[in-house]
Amino acid sequence: MYGRYIGGRPWPLDCLMFTDPVFYLVGYLAIFLIAFSKGAFGGGLALVGVPLLSLVMSPIEAAIVVLPCITLMDLFAVRSFGPSSWSKPDLMWLIPGSLAGIAVGYAFFEFVDPRLVAFTIGAVTLAFAADFFLRRRRAARSHPVSVPLALLAGWASGFTSFIAHAGGPPANMYLLRRGLEKSVYAGTNLAMFMVGNFLKLIPYSILIWAKPWTFMASLILMPVVPVGVLLGKWLHDRLEQHRLFFWCYILLSLAAAKLLFDAAKSLIG
Repeated sequence: MYGRYIGGRPWPLDCLMFTDPVFYLVGYLAIFLIAFSKGAFGGGLALVGVPLLSLVMSPIEAAIVVLPCITLMDLFAVRSFGPSSWSKPDLMWLIPGSLAGIAVGYAFFEFVDPRLVAFTIGAVTLAFAADFFLRRRRAARSHPVSVPLALLAGWASGFTSFIAHAGGPPANMYLLRRGLEKSVYAGTNLAMFMVGNFLKLIPYSILIWAKPWTFMASLILMPVVPVGVLLGKWLHDRLEQHRLFFWCYILLSLAAAKLLFDAAKSLIG
């Protein structure tokens, strides 16, 4: 379907969003928050991109737009959180579990009703936000590496990461339970998702080929990536993690609540 003529040629209706200033406001904010969390903590707010961008496009299209931006963030962030900051005993089990979850997520993404994908994204996001606020009231304790929990967390993280770039909740819950030092926590987070994100480029390239305008949207939003990563890294050594995340999760909760409400309303209607 086509909309009005621009420059003498008809534009697909999807592309008309590039003339809407709300797209740039929401898009740059979403990508900045993701990049900021990459630089500060190796990840954790990647799932904010889909709920926010879903305010100006469909959830599936938002997931496609976010992935190229995230892979670029990984390349910038790995310079700050290299192999010396990775917890290899955890990654040994998290990564295989994540790869299995991505494979299942691909099947879920392709065959399920898009409204169910949107509902899942909203529910996972709200659950993660609730866990964050509840965890603030608990005393932190350290636990040893758990192979079953690492495999389960990796699988759940890979699955939700594929459908919504929302793999942070299970991975973060496992790593926070481990009680790792802040930089090791950030580096391990980054390493796990960097492997998965580059792997996801293979099936996502098929989706991008079907909707080439989504890659155009990614290119438009990419300039904010280095700004967010560098600012996040600057703050990594200066601000306490929970204070920094508090307002980010407030925004995340509001965006996820709207997405969940819209999806539920559509399914019921």
